[in-house]
Amino acid sequence: MNQKESILNTAKKTIALESQAIAQLSEFLDNDFANAVQLIYNSKGRVIITGIGKSAIIANKIVATLNSTGTPSVFMHAADAIHGDLGLILEDDVVICISKSGNTPEIKVLVPLIKNAKNKMIAITGNPKSFLGQQSDYVLNAFVAQEACPNNLAPTTSTTAQLVMGDALAICLLELRGFSSKDFAKYHPGGSLGKRLYLRVNDLSSQNEKPQVSPDTNVRQVIVEISEKMLGVTAVVDEGKIVGIITDGDLRRMLSKNESIMGLIARDIMSSNPKRIDGNAMAIDAMELMETNGISQLLVEDKGKYAGVVHVHDLIREGIL
Repeated sequence: MNQKESILNTAKKTIALESQAIAQLSEFLDNDFANAVQLIYNSKGRVIITGIGKSAIIANKIVATLNSTGTPSVFMHAADAIHGDLGLILEDDVVICISKSGNTPEIKVLVPLIKNAKNKMIAITGNPKSFLGQQSDYVLNAFVAQEACPNNLAPTTSTTAQLVMGDALAICLLELRGFSSKDFAKYHPGGSLGKRLYLRVNDLSSQNEKPQVSPDTNVRQVIVEISEKMLGVTAVVDEGKIVGIITDGDLRRMLSKNESIMGLIARDIMSSNPKRIDGNAMAIDAMELMETNGISQLLVEDKGKYAGVVHVHDLIREGIL
């Protein structure tokens, strides 16, 4: 076996081992999990998530996921907690403590302090019988039989299991809250993800030129209009309403069929009943309509009147496509 084959085999073993461990997690779900979700859902406070080492990194990610899906959460490092950060925890907060063994020195110091404050505590641990498991109100079992590390030492499979358990919590809470795509957009206003959720067609078309001709416009002027507006298209408009469309492709086909353009008008070469979209529609809907019909432009309407053009390049520029 050469080195490349060996690398690929190791990678495949790692993925298979972690996949098996994750699949097994569903067998560990019980009333403690359901009760933990209900506790967080009904809580008037926040979720404080703590851990140490690699578990602290996982805690940070779970905090980010919960915050982005409507459950206010705060990360608290277990080591820092016993050196002053314990003041982060307020009366109504629920604490989630993450630890593979459940028996680390920091956890053994921290857990009694949380219990003394009478905050409810949820454990995510691979050892329900550990100190952490026994002291917690609810235990989410994240047991794994083996780390992906060949020495069974480096946290790999175990941290993946913790992460998945956190995702399961977040999604259950999301569904209980009826958290919609509109809610999601409020928490993700930036980047291409946010734009997919809030950007509307007229936000894009309003930045473009508004090419239009009448049905009786001569073809020479049609060519000028398409060239000047630089969108590869013009709407054919009659009394404010869209009656057709002429694209670069229509012009090329016309020139291949006719030796002279004298006497030709827009009505002669336009495509009737073109695809169009309302300006208040979501930009993502425009993208889907373009993809479905294999086109690169859409005419935009506002209350049944021609309002402009949205181009596939607009979607690419905004990171939607």
